[in-house]
Amino acid sequence: MMTAPVTVPVRETVLVTGGRGFVGRPLVNGLIEAGYGVIVAGRSEPPPDWFSGPVAFRPMMLDPHRREHGLFVGVSHVVHAAFDHVPGHYRGGEGEDPDGFWRRNVEGSRRLFEDARAAGVVRVVFLSSRAVYDGLPVEAPLREMQVEIPASLYGRSKLAVEQALADLSVDGFAGTSLRLTGVYDGLMPNKWQVLIEDYLAGRVIKPRASTEVHSRDVSQAIRLMLDTPEHLVAGQVFNVSDLVVDRADLLRIVGQALALSHELPERAEPGRIGIMATAKISALGWRPGGRALLEETLQRIAVHYWM
Repeated sequence: MMTAPVTVPVRETVLVTGGRGFVGRPLVNGLIEAGYGVIVAGRSEPPPDWFSGPVAFRPMMLDPHRREHGLFVGVSHVVHAAFDHVPGHYRGGEGEDPDGFWRRNVEGSRRLFEDARAAGVVRVVFLSSRAVYDGLPVEAPLREMQVEIPASLYGRSKLAVEQALADLSVDGFAGTSLRLTGVYDGLMPNKWQVLIEDYLAGRVIKPRASTEVHSRDVSQAIRLMLDTPEHLVAGQVFNVSDLVVDRADLLRIVGQALALSHELPERAEPGRIGIMATAKISALGWRPGGRALLEETLQRIAVHYWM
């Protein structure tokens, strides 16, 4: 007897802005796998087979003076991951055009939220950043109730968009911001690609440690924001962070996977990085993958470098 294929019932339709980017792409995959219908919006259409399942595409630009007709037709939820910046830079992403950077990312995002609310969208999740805390001391964990002190235009813009979304949140329109740290995953191209290639080539690598979270865990956080009762998330911000990862540990895992003994960089000086507390989102049931997921992902990445 043949067994019928298992299908995931399609849930609401989510519009993901910036869905073809390094961060957006795995999050689109996570939504597809959770059973959501997904529409990707951005300046250019994703390549064929870019995602784990079929998605629709709608053109969109972050522009406060441009109305995107039909962008939200059939859409119940929005994940706003689009961010207009100099390629390869977030802090410093304004380049030589800080006014345009602010206009596109802050005023353009506010217009996007206003249009979404007017079109009947019920949930918006904005992908913010740990950069809103950059001006605070790092001795104690960074918590959502602290007064934020962004140290860059990037951080100030993220905080301004958070506040715009919170101001627009009313009954029937729940806006939530997730303050993400460095998002990683096992897809190629990969954010650690240059670092790993430098290691394989025997180049000198500067010590550094950073806070990281897997895209799978960010997808989990997004689904919580879409599924949790509105009164628990509307107008709220949540930290999303998992591990502090030292480059020496990261490259050791890659080296072991490839049976290499290349020299590793020195370990970064401890205590120089602010760690975001995640008790608030954990109270909603969020559980990150931790060290095991990091090692599994790095081993998967290492496979791409077998000679």
